[in-house]
Amino acid sequence: MSATPLTRPTADADLPDAPEPGLAIGLSAVIVAVTGDDPKVLTIRHGDGRDSLPSGPLERGHRTLEVGLRSWVERQTLQELGYVEQLYTFGDRDRGEDGGRALSLAYLALVREARPAGDTEAAWQSWYRYFPWEDWRGGRPAVLDSLEHGLRAWAAGAASSRMGEIRAERIALCFGGMGGNEAGWNEERVLERYELLYEAGLVAEALRERGSERAASGPSGVEMREDHRRMLALAIARLRGKIKYRPVVFEVMPPSFTLGQLQRTVEALSGARLHKQNFRRLVEQQRLVEETGETTAETGGRPARLVRFRREVLLERPAPGVRLPGGFGRR
Repeated sequence: MSATPLTRPTADADLPDAPEPGLAIGLSAVIVAVTGDDPKVLTIRHGDGRDSLPSGPLERGHRTLEVGLRSWVERQTLQELGYVEQLYTFGDRDRGEDGGRALSLAYLALVREARPAGDTEAAWQSWYRYFPWEDWRGGRPAVLDSLEHGLRAWAAGAASSRMGEIRAERIALCFGGMGGNEAGWNEERVLERYELLYEAGLVAEALRERGSERAASGPSGVEMREDHRRMLALAIARLRGKIKYRPVVFEVMPPSFTLGQLQRTVEALSGARLHKQNFRRLVEQQRLVEETGETTAETGGRPARLVRFRREVLLERPAPGVRLPGGFGRR
């Protein structure tokens, strides 16, 4: 696959003409790769035991925001970035590490996994380490039992019956999979689910902000510094949505691969098991790949055909993605 990204959205968002005094502008990268069946994110481990995303402040010598981002990533992880797109600008008051005001620009980057080298604390981690309730490939995650109990208690503790009803409605919207109802689960509501858990005080970041010394109740995922788990939640949601209408999944694939490897990668990112024959039928109908003429015996069975992304599809239609819910069912 060419090193040229499939798309390169404009990364430089409009910044305030006159930032308020003391306003810091930070750049953070959610760098995603897939290894086997595991979606990975590149993180930095700190002395306090918490992870963060590669990040740093916008400096005077940075010609653009994206140049600054790439500089910080290479400095901290030795990882060179290919595909990059801006996710969102976070500017909430009192959500920073020191309780101050900061403007944080988050980016999504897709790469093939490369081991960080040199004197660095960078490491690849499964993104389900931070969001264990988002992985439905083995069925309904057991962690939802604990979260469901905490959320229902939060709704019941509302100041009024109307507020309790609103909270219950939000829980049903975000966690439709509770109670074993897989059909009500929307894999793209990753950020909404995290924000609801934050508001309910069920994640460590919320307790930290409120000055509480108690630990988050139940297995609510691994804490990250500042607002970085929030950024990761948005990146997962964006990627899960985008693979349905843009072929970004091929940015994390090797130059040649089997259809089985492609399916496992889509499953890893979406958090859902997919019907094998329906998946292959959709890929063939969409003409997303072409055969290389080679085979591999690494699958353990009879030799499997190797394919590659057919780049001409980008010119043939405007939305050449892998349509998960509508295109084929889960098994």
